Amino acid sequence: MPVNPTGSANSAPSVMDTSTPKDPSILGKDDFLKLLVGQMQNQDPLNPTDSAEYMGQMTQFSILEQITNLGQTMSASASNEYDQNAIGLIGREITYLGLDADGRTLRTFNGRVESVTFTNAGPKLTLTGVRDPIMPVSVTNVWGPEGAPDVPPPAEDGGDPTAPTDPTGDGSDDGDTDPTARV
Repeated sequence: MPVNPTGSANSAPSVMDTSTPKDPSILGKDDFLKLLVGQMQNQDPLNPTDSAEYMGQMTQFSILEQITNLGQTMSASASNEYDQNAIGLIGREITYLGLDADGRTLRTFNGRVESVTFTNAGPKLTLTGVRDPIMPVSVTNVWGPEGAPDVPPPAEDGGDPTAPTDPTGDGSDDGDTDPTARV
């Protein structure tokens, strides 16, 4: 935080706000420090504020600054992880949500990630044969370089092809012909 080093010895240093404008109803660490400096400048010299009270306020300021720094670190870490996940998609087959040719219908598409471009809005995936890059958030499924797994054909008898089989027809799937037999 910049401090005016040419200020007079009798006045408190001036503090300049270098933060970006935010919601005026939310006070940040710069606002807190301005209030503290203003309180020190305007205190009654015959009845100064207790030093313990100033220590408490400085402790609160220090805690606020550390929480702000922690939030910034967490944000940067999450952004880095998002970027790393996007890079991990290169060469993989994906399913993603996008607008149809009419621009009004949301549907799923398949494609292979060719490259990742980093923009201010975040990483964008370039897919083989697709003109416009997509955002990683639109990805719904990811497969290896070999592509999507083959879906088994429906069972000929109309049953569930993923259901466990019963090779003996006795209600068990262990191949034993006697359901009362114990191993």
